[in-house]
Amino acid sequence: MISVPGRNSAGGLNSLMSSILLRVAGAVLLSAAAYYVYLPLPSGVSEPWKLMLLDALFRSFMQASDVAHALGVCHRVHLLNRVVSWVEVVEARSSAAVNVTDRSLGGVPTRVFQPNGGSTPKRGVIYFHGGGWALGSGREWMRSYDLLCRKMAEDLDAVIMSVDYRLAPEAVFPDQYHDALAASRSFLSPQVLQRYSIDPDRLCVSGDSAGGNLAAAVAQKFGSDDTLKVKFKAQALIYPVLQALDFHTPSYQQNQAVPILYRPIMARFWLQYLGADSSLEPLLLANNHSSLDQPGISAAARSRLDWTNLLPAERRKHFRPVPGLTDVRAAPLLAEPGVLGRTPKAYVMTCEFDVLRDDGLMYGRRLQDAGVTVTSDHYEDGFHGCMVFAYLPMMSGVGWRSMNNYICWLDQNL
Repeated sequence: MISVPGRNSAGGLNSLMSSILLRVAGAVLLSAAAYYVYLPLPSGVSEPWKLMLLDALFRSFMQASDVAHALGVCHRVHLLNRVVSWVEVVEARSSAAVNVTDRSLGGVPTRVFQPNGGSTPKRGVIYFHGGGWALGSGREWMRSYDLLCRKMAEDLDAVIMSVDYRLAPEAVFPDQYHDALAASRSFLSPQVLQRYSIDPDRLCVSGDSAGGNLAAAVAQKFGSDDTLKVKFKAQALIYPVLQALDFHTPSYQQNQAVPILYRPIMARFWLQYLGADSSLEPLLLANNHSSLDQPGISAAARSRLDWTNLLPAERRKHFRPVPGLTDVRAAPLLAEPGVLGRTPKAYVMTCEFDVLRDDGLMYGRRLQDAGVTVTSDHYEDGFHGCMVFAYLPMMSGVGWRSMNNYICWLDQNL
């Protein structure tokens, strides 16, 4: 007898086909996701798959913001900050160990982290967050910096003041610089030091990336100001951005495609900060903005970014200089030796896989040449942003190592 498939048999066949199709679709989607996430990275990067996942997240945010910008929906920075607020923002909440309040320093919003108990007077650190002078809400706060400052306050038994300076595109240079100066001047005032029981002889200015730029600029300005009765004892700069004169230093060439700070993104941040036309980005990347035929750039200014002399041979490697510097007021690397020599002792953290690596290394060398005591803390497996992102679940061990060493230096030098 021949068996004829019935309704149940047909249903089973359809179920089987649906299951196969779902698995195929899942495999295709998984392959597409893996293709999007995967990025060839240098072999020395700490825990590369974690960096790939973080980069995929940021690339998604950046691409979505670029589309919104192109369609005229909103400025790309506004969308990025909105996404940051969804992911990172936390309210000011105190704990048993640290009291957290929102205050104003010189008219600039600031979050104050005060350890409960401990000795008095306490050490004090004013901190400027990174984000290309554009990212991080102007009204709210990022979880990464909140947790960093809490840890600093608790581990150091110090008062930490994290400054919420104005951001691009609404604010452009020198707005952020002026905010940093105003907040720092207030931080050094007798009224603030007394109110928070801070020792005037144990003060530090610090920041990461664009915040490191502001911290270095503040240290230079106040170091040369003889009217100040209280000055900073130390400056701590975390992978700082210090110049827009040469986008072809060895680190810019070596790490131009290494996440999370790609070379074109850094050029875009600079243009936003300076209030310049975004169409100039290709000129910056080609160093045409600072070619040798620019008469406004002196030989002395060029010598302050001569990485063929300022970088050790193992960093120069096989790279060759591309002629080009530009007149950028917001570039602490170009300061006169006399100005550098009056700044406080310095801690400069750099990462091997970071386009800004050579900015920090050259600045450390120039500070030393000017007579400043410098601690250079370089991470051969580090990448831009590693310290601040140490609290994310996907973050690598180099983030924790760099954070602990940074706090350890502060503990020993404040």
